[in-house]
Amino acid sequence: MKLKVVVHEAEEGGYWAEVPAIAGCATQGETFDELLTNIYEAVEGCLSVDIQKKTLSVKDKVWEIAV
Repeated sequence: MKLKVVVHEAEEGGYWAEVPAIAGCATQGETFDELLTNIYEAVEGCLSVDIQKKTLSVKDKVWEIAV
């Protein structure tokens, strides 16, 4: 999976970035290398969050897929 990341220079120094395809997914870093590390962690965290609890019946199946 490829995601576009928008990188901004922070007014107070360093950088911050956001992932427009994932609402609320943003991070910051003092250096570009730190920002890059943090953006991978932010995306992983944002994608691993369950938004709502689902009620499953006996006929339902749960699959995990790699993207």
